[in-house]
Amino acid sequence: MARDFIILECTEAKAEGKPVSRYISKRNKKSLNTPNRLEKKKYNPNLKRRTLHREIK
Repeated sequence: MARDFIILECTEAKAEGKPVSRYISKRNKKSLNTPNRLEKKKYNPNLKRRTLHREIK
């Protein structure tokens, strides 16, 4: 199956006007389980807590 690299960007820091954190991850492009944008909770070092990161295009 095809694996695709995606970029996850913090949504909470963007709303607060602080520097965003970004992570690179992989996902299965043809997976039926994740047809929409991927969301994961990751650590943001600028806010010093775990926040919601959403896939950007």
